[in-house]
Amino acid sequence: MLSWGMITFCPQCATRVQVQPVEGKARPVCPTCGYIAFRDPKVAATVLIERNGRILLTRRRIDPGKGHWCFPGGYVDFGEDPAEAARRECREETGLTLNHLELLDVSFNGRVIVITYHAIAADDAQPTPGDDADLAAWFAPDDLPPLAFESMARALAVWKNRAQSAENSIR
Repeated sequence: MLSWGMITFCPQCATRVQVQPVEGKARPVCPTCGYIAFRDPKVAATVLIERNGRILLTRRRIDPGKGHWCFPGGYVDFGEDPAEAARRECREETGLTLNHLELLDVSFNGRVIVITYHAIAADDAQPTPGDDADLAAWFAPDDLPPLAFESMARALAVWKNRAQSAENSIR
């Protein structure tokens, strides 16, 4: 039995794997075909959507973070471009279609790599909550509800710093 929750049988040939050292770590290895199972982090893509100086947040209706607010986003599917995942998640959770995304931040909490994009919504953009979200609303950056994830606080800080730098360069 593997103590860290990995596979028991090879996904390529169904042989029972054995734990062996690979690149300095104990990993499940197939003794028949040589397949090595690497425990990789999950990747999530989120979008900080801005409209007239306000930020769109959705309230989570599921755990983790149920009842707290977050940027529209979710896990990137295998083979999916992270920017496309961010657009897909935004459509699913808010009904909004985003065209132009700009990379804002990449963070890692030890388990999940979170790629956060920035987008500007049209002045008349009206979100409709769906999928993992039960509410969607626009908030002033200095008057936010309880956030679900630390990665959002970090991305908000990056966004505020960029906005302040841009404002200072105009002066």
